[in-house]
Amino acid sequence: MILLWGLPGDGPMAAVRQVLEEEGAPVFFLDQRRALETQVELRVGARVEGLLSVGERTLELAAITAAYLRPHDSRRLPEVQRAGPGSPPWNHVTLLEDILFSWSELTGARVINRPSAMAPNGSKPFQALLIQAFGFRTPATLITTDPEAVREFQERHGTLIYKSISGVRSIVSRLKPEHAGRMERLRWCPTQFQQHVPGEDYRVHVMGDESFAARIVSSADDYRYASRQQGRTHIERAELPADVLARCRRMALAMKLPVAGIDLRRTPEGEWYCFEVNPSPGFTYYQEATGYELDRAVARLLWGGASA
Repeated sequence: MILLWGLPGDGPMAAVRQVLEEEGAPVFFLDQRRALETQVELRVGARVEGLLSVGERTLELAAITAAYLRPHDSRRLPEVQRAGPGSPPWNHVTLLEDILFSWSELTGARVINRPSAMAPNGSKPFQALLIQAFGFRTPATLITTDPEAVREFQERHGTLIYKSISGVRSIVSRLKPEHAGRMERLRWCPTQFQQHVPGEDYRVHVMGDESFAARIVSSADDYRYASRQQGRTHIERAELPADVLARCRRMALAMKLPVAGIDLRRTPEGEWYCFEVNPSPGFTYYQEATGYELDRAVARLLWGGASA
């Protein structure tokens, strides 16, 4: 049995679910919108067992051979927000998530991806240290609340970009002269500044032993938000050197990520930089542009059975 946990409108979740159901795979979809109707019991001993139920549907946790996890914060569900912190609905969804995440760490099923493996993405500086161990370059980085430190950093490295430190998505932007008036705000908001690295962007999706490379051509600083930055983006299939793809696969394996989205940039001099390893990639954006069947690659991993 394959457990899918998330929202039905989430692109990657919907795509993987459709493939599995078309192939006749046994699927239990845990709709996060029904969190207040969901009950879970976890028993840990010689075996990891328990029961998951939603309405009249039930599932033995021991029967799960694989799981694809893409939950959002259940506390943001409208009925939970209306009830507020500390309310029975709030406490229910918080405990539900805690138990399911605990199960995902303890089970022998294949989990895409375990919360502990995804955690390093919550600190971009820490993840950068992990990335360097696999032979990729990372940009010179400054994390600071000191405006003067930023000015000194810019004198050494020239053009800079800035973004958040955490795993919360932010729009990568170039530091411009008109931002000088905002620099004093740094004292209340630690920010990450990086040397701007010229070159071509690539996204590599690692899915088990498979890897899929895409080239991104964009006039925006952050191609994900090209329309906001008055830019255009084109994504196409790409052929990357075998050693680069091998490094990506080794890195994902070492980070215990069966599925990962790896952001690379190749400089005009041929050097490879890695900016991030995304442990929960929204791959449908790239699938639509390239025609890669990324949803089927994830489905193959899930239907491949139990694997820690």
